Amino acid sequence: MISLLDTTLRDGAQAEGVTFSVDDKMRIALALDQLGVDWIEGGNPGANPKDAAFFQRFKEIAPLKTARLVAFGSTIRPGEQPEDNENLQALVDAGVCTVSVFGKASVLHVDEVLRCSREENLRMIRESVQYLSQKGLTVLFDAEHFFDGYQQDSNYALSCLQAAVDGGASCLILCDTNGSALPDDVENAVQCVISRFPGKEVGIHCHNDCGLATACSLAAVKAGATMVQGTMGGIGERCGNADLCTLIPLLEKKLGKPCLPEGHLVKLTHTARFVAEIMNLSLSSRAPFVGTAAFAHKGGMHIDGVIKNPTTFEQISPESVGNQRRFLLSDQAGRAGVYARLSKILPDVERDSPEMSQVIARLKEKEARGYTYENAEGSFALMALDTLGRRPHFFEVQDFHVLCHRPQIVPDISHSAQAYVKISVNGEEGINAAEGDGPVNALDIALRKTLAVFYPALNKMRLKDFKVRVLDSGGTASTVRVSIESTDGEHFWSTVGVSSNIIQACFKALVDSIDYMLTYHVPASQE
Repeated sequence: MISLLDTTLRDGAQAEGVTFSVDDKMRIALALDQLGVDWIEGGNPGANPKDAAFFQRFKEIAPLKTARLVAFGSTIRPGEQPEDNENLQALVDAGVCTVSVFGKASVLHVDEVLRCSREENLRMIRESVQYLSQKGLTVLFDAEHFFDGYQQDSNYALSCLQAAVDGGASCLILCDTNGSALPDDVENAVQCVISRFPGKEVGIHCHNDCGLATACSLAAVKAGATMVQGTMGGIGERCGNADLCTLIPLLEKKLGKPCLPEGHLVKLTHTARFVAEIMNLSLSSRAPFVGTAAFAHKGGMHIDGVIKNPTTFEQISPESVGNQRRFLLSDQAGRAGVYARLSKILPDVERDSPEMSQVIARLKEKEARGYTYENAEGSFALMALDTLGRRPHFFEVQDFHVLCHRPQIVPDISHSAQAYVKISVNGEEGINAAEGDGPVNALDIALRKTLAVFYPALNKMRLKDFKVRVLDSGGTASTVRVSIESTDGEHFWSTVGVSSNIIQACFKALVDSIDYMLTYHVPASQE
C-alpha cells in the first residue's frame, strides 16, 4: 500500500498564476478527502497568515472524514533554540497531529545559503524534529535538495537523515527540489537510504524541471519508498511537481500498488477538473488519464479497433479513472467514426441504416459550410437529433440585439457591451438585457438570465473557453467559426457556430450550448 500526501495547497500556491483564498483551500481539501488521499498538506502557518487562517478554520469545524491534515514549516535558524522559534510554535498551534518540516540535506545549501557549519545544520534538524516530537506531533522530515546533496556528498546527506531520525522523525521524505535527478539516480539513492534506515518509512517528493517527476517517483517506489507526494495536475513552482493525476493510475493500474480506497479511482477525473476550476486553470486536454483527449480517437482504423475491442488502442478503461471515450469526427474518421459517435447518442440506430446515411449526408453538408464537429460533441449531438426529427425544443429565440461602446467615451460604465434577448418557451415570452465585458459575454449573460426563469438549472452553467477562426480570405466579411466550451461545474461540452457575422456565429454556439445542457445534463424535474 502506498500512502499519498497531496501538496496542492502549498506547492500549488507557489505556481505562477495561482492564488488561493481560504475558501478555495477548504473546497480543495474536501475534494481531496473525498478522493481518498491519506494526507493533505495545508500550508505553512508560520509564514503565511492565510494558511494560519485555514488551519484555524479546520480546528473550528474539522470537516475531513478520512484524510489527515499536515502543517508545513522549516527547521530553526542557525544559532537559534527550538523554543524561541515562531515557526515551530505555529506548527504546534496549528491544531494538527502531523507536521512536515524541511531541512537542508545538501552541503552546497548549508555552505552558501545557511552559511553555517555543517554540524550546526545537523543540530538544527535534530533539535527541531525533537522539539515537535516531544509536543506529541508526528513529524515528517523533508530532506530538501536530497538527491543533489547525495551526489555532492552522500555521507553528509545521509547524516542529515540520521539527525532527523535521532530527533524522532517518523518518515524521511527525499526531495528532488530542483527537479534535476534522473530515475536511476533516484532508485539507487532510495535503496541506499532504505538499507541505512531499516524499518523507517521513506517518501519521495519530486519536482518536474526535467520532465521526469513521474518517472523519478515511480523509480523511488520500485526501490521501496512507501509515501508519494505530489499535486493535482502537477502544478507547482517553476515546471511544477509530480502529478498525482498521472501517478495514482500508474501506481494502481501498472504497478498493482493500491493508494486510494477501493472504488475511489473512478473519482480521479472529476477531482482533477474540479480542482483546476477552483484554481482558474485549464486542465490540459492531453493530460494522461484525466484529460479530455486522453481517450479520444480520430483515425478511422483506431476507431474501428476500439469499437471491436477497446484494448486495441486503450491502455486502460477510461471509466476506471472516471473519464470517457471520445470519437472525433474528421476526414480521417470515416463512417466508423460517425457511427461510433452516433451510437452513443442514439444506440438504436444501426451502422447501415437509412438514419445513419441521413446523418452522414447532413454532416457533409454542414462541413461544406465551415462547420467542424471534431471537438464539438454538443453541436454534433443536436445536429444528429435534428436531422432525424428527435431534437427536443426547449425555447425559440425571437430577437436579440447587441450594443457596444468605447469605455473611454463613457468612462463611468465598467462594461463595454449591452445585450437584449427575447425568447419564447411554450408560447410564453421572456425578455431580458445584460451588460458584459464584450458582446459575447453580454449575450451569454442575457440569454441565460432570460432562460433561467424557465430552467433554473442554467444558473449553474457558464462559458469556459471561447475560440474564433477565420475560414476564408474575405477580409472583414470573412466567414468565421466560433467554438465554445461550457460547463455546469460537473460536465464539460463544446459547441460550434458558423457565419459571416461573428456575433451571429457566437450566438449560434451559445444557443447550442444551452440546448445541449437541457437535453443531456438537466433532469426533467429541474427543467
